[in-house]
Amino acid sequence: RQALEEMRALYERNQADVSEAKSGRTDLIFLIRFRHCCLLRNQRCVLAYLYDRLLRIRALRWEYGSVLPNTIQFHMSAEEVEWFNRYKKSLATYMRSVGGEEGLDLTQDIKPPKSLYIEVRCLKDYGEFEIDDGTTILLKKNSQHFLPRWKCEQLIRQGVLEHILS
Repeated sequence: RQALEEMRALYERNQADVSEAKSGRTDLIFLIRFRHCCLLRNQRCVLAYLYDRLLRIRALRWEYGSVLPNTIQFHMSAEEVEWFNRYKKSLATYMRSVGGEEGLDLTQDIKPPKSLYIEVRCLKDYGEFEIDDGTTILLKKNSQHFLPRWKCEQLIRQGVLEHILS
């Protein structure tokens, strides 16, 4: 915001000086060029900042899944939340289009797994959790389970489960 205010002030001063330069004051041309260079620099800085935020918001989708925690969403502007939702829908459409009928969830194995099953501890009460073979497991606080890695990675990232390392 400060950079935009500074840019607005520089632009207004340049407009006033351009009017005077047109009337014959050629000594203002160097000042006008200098301010213009300052405007271009500020523009590059603002664009770099916005691009960095965009990359961070995109990374949030891969880290937290399709639903952002309220603590993170609170610090985002309405436009950023809208961009996140559009990116989320676009990624979901792409994942449905590859991998056959069920699609392919690209967010599951961000790093290649060392084993297919892992031991996890439940950090908070979650309720029932169903595995592919139809088995239902009750995830209660401090309970330990031996589960398929790909089924519980999302819950680990959300803070519901904790991977127990031997």
